[in-house]
Amino acid sequence: MNPLNCYHCGEPAPGQPAITLELDGELRHFCCQGCKAVCETIRAEGLDGFYQFRTEPAVTPKELTDAELNRIRELDHPLVQKSFVSPVKSGQEATLLISDITCAACIWLLENHMAKQPGVMSFSVNHSTQRARLVWNPEQARLSDLLVAIHELGYRARPYQADEAERALKAEHRSALIRLAVAGIGSFQTMMLAFPLYFELVSELSPEFVSFFRWFSLLVATPVVLYSARPFFTNAVRDLRSRHLTMDVPVATAIGLAYVASIWVTVFGGEEVYFESVCMFTFFLQLGRYIEMQARYRAGLTGNALAGFQPMVASRVRGNDSEIVSSHDLATGDLIRVRPGETLPADGVIVSGHSTLNEAALTGEYLPETRNPGDEVHAGSVNGENPLEVEVRRAGAQTRLSGILRILDRVQAEKPPVALMADRIAGVFVSRVLVLAPVIWIGWWLAGADNAFDITLSVLVVTCPCALSLATPTAITSATMRLRKLGLLPTRGHTLESLNTIDTVIFDKTGTLTRGELSLVDTRAFGPLSQEQCLETAASLEKHSEHPIARVFHNFHGNSARNVQNHLGGGLCGELAGQCFYIGHRDFVEASIGQPPPASDDQQGMEIWLANDSQWLARFTLDDEPRPEAREAVQMLQQAGLRTILLSGDRSGHVAQIAKRLGIDEAIGQASPEDKLQVLEALRDQGRHIMMVGDGLNDLPSMAGAGVSVAMGSAADLTQLKADAVLLNGQLTQLPEALKTARRTRRIIRQNMAWALGYNLCALPLAAAGLVPPWLAAIGMSLSSLVVVLNAMRLGRAPERAESPTPAVGAEATS
Repeated sequence: MNPLNCYHCGEPAPGQPAITLELDGELRHFCCQGCKAVCETIRAEGLDGFYQFRTEPAVTPKELTDAELNRIRELDHPLVQKSFVSPVKSGQEATLLISDITCAACIWLLENHMAKQPGVMSFSVNHSTQRARLVWNPEQARLSDLLVAIHELGYRARPYQADEAERALKAEHRSALIRLAVAGIGSFQTMMLAFPLYFELVSELSPEFVSFFRWFSLLVATPVVLYSARPFFTNAVRDLRSRHLTMDVPVATAIGLAYVASIWVTVFGGEEVYFESVCMFTFFLQLGRYIEMQARYRAGLTGNALAGFQPMVASRVRGNDSEIVSSHDLATGDLIRVRPGETLPADGVIVSGHSTLNEAALTGEYLPETRNPGDEVHAGSVNGENPLEVEVRRAGAQTRLSGILRILDRVQAEKPPVALMADRIAGVFVSRVLVLAPVIWIGWWLAGADNAFDITLSVLVVTCPCALSLATPTAITSATMRLRKLGLLPTRGHTLESLNTIDTVIFDKTGTLTRGELSLVDTRAFGPLSQEQCLETAASLEKHSEHPIARVFHNFHGNSARNVQNHLGGGLCGELAGQCFYIGHRDFVEASIGQPPPASDDQQGMEIWLANDSQWLARFTLDDEPRPEAREAVQMLQQAGLRTILLSGDRSGHVAQIAKRLGIDEAIGQASPEDKLQVLEALRDQGRHIMMVGDGLNDLPSMAGAGVSVAMGSAADLTQLKADAVLLNGQLTQLPEALKTARRTRRIIRQNMAWALGYNLCALPLAAAGLVPPWLAAIGMSLSSLVVVLNAMRLGRAPERAESPTPAVGAEATS
């Protein structure tokens, strides 16, 4: 290591005066006092072997601020610990998530350092998940003291909290892994016994030895059939009762027949046993299921990560005091305090404070947004740099985040038509195979073949339609999660499939292509004041009003005007620097100063005039400006070959102007909701497949008539409820990306279906001809399933954009 680099973290150490420490007769440099203190702690505890073991530099320690220390101290509260601490023998157990671990030596250092802390009974870290299990005696040490001890070494610790859905997923995952392991061990053991007999490697075996091998194989295969293969039998019984045949029926039939036939031969004598084939069937079938489960597991964790964005506890303000309460105990009207780095536990309105909020959990937009008093905020948003006090409007299951989770669950539970078609094909295929298998056995038996039973087993296994049943759901799941990352939330099961057919996109104007709020687009000064001085004067007057027009000027700097009066429907007047100023509509200002206004050109938008007692000073033009990404989104849609139409109820001149600025093909203005619906019906009669994008209640009739309706994230709740998808982040450029994802999904589903059907149609005659032994049938079937799952998982790759750090989940122990 360069002597001018920090001995602990490897960062440059150019400090003057230099921060040094003599170790083993050699002078070591440090970049900061924190790294030096950590090194001294490691040396004092006799753990300096860390520097020989490590393969990566350590992280530079960060000094705890008072706010961070207070947040750690809150973790001593019993209500907070309820979600991640459980009692164990003679102590308490907590599951923690450790950040900034760089190599295995970090774990060695942490475990040995924590072992020396008072009250710690055990501490272990899992390298792959970076989760730690801490068992301590609460009578000897507080949890917060132990977390501070972890921080002293430069690492961060926070409670790990898994919701019930994630626990269920992990339990299913663990159970599947154990079943796979039991089947794998059984396969190896039975093959060790069967291999010498198959290839006649051992000659002149006595009947007693053969019988012993068979009984031992029965002993090994029984737990495989009764435990590892149990889900196949359970599902087959369910299918037979419901008269809906799936792939589990031929699988259970094959395993059951082979197992029972082998027991018969073992007990009463015969030529052939199939214990090794039974174990291999089960192993490879479970392997295919396990791979498919991995895809669902990852998708499930991605969805459940959203639930983790809603913290378990909140700080409720009562007078001058605050108390820690459960998030679900919050009620409308409660006042909560949200410190920097914390996650909002409920929806509400900011009462005091201003800060930036990271709303990636809700909108997919990773850039933080500035929020001020009066702004609405939502659970799952992560507070930035300043504390906020928020009045609760919705909590628990009523929050917007909870609504998104419910929609995701519903969409993933609904089966689109293509999935239902795949299920029907699989059911028909299974029924035909179950009829064909005994026919094949009878045919080979009448032909005098000794391996008729082997051939029948191969037919049952090799034609199992696993790949056919997995072809669509895995692709739909991956595509839905990708759309969620883009910020588009499908709310109907048919949405993804319907997006494939879209050839026409119709936009509403206000709030969809435009911001839906007034902004200053032009300033014209007439008198002695400059444009900047006119804006400052206007801001000084308008800060005394909360009218939507006045808010346009609130972002400009202004002085304090006196004696400001509000003339309803006209404007404002007030004194500034000894002069009286008037701002408002032209008629109001003209009547106030008694002079005709300057000549006005045909400027589009709303005109607001400024004047003093003696002359006109300025004209401000306000208008609803297009969204900054709207033109790019329209161009992307047109380049993809889609027809774009602007359909609005606003005046035709303004609609045409906006369409021209954005490059939209057609513009229709002054359209009532009934007119909009007629336009859609006319386009449908022409064979057009339409996507309607809108945000207002007046768009509901036309959205209902479109093939796919998309509501903006800022739309009314009823509009979002009735739409087929919600554009959570309001980024119109994600619409072309969503259409690309839908087309890729259709292509991948077709590839999967073609592969699955082709495989089954090719494998069936080969197996019926006796060319596929049972063990090869199991391998082929598993490989077929693996191909479709891996192909579908390609859809789940994250959108190509700069990713932000993942927002903190739950109650952070450190920021």
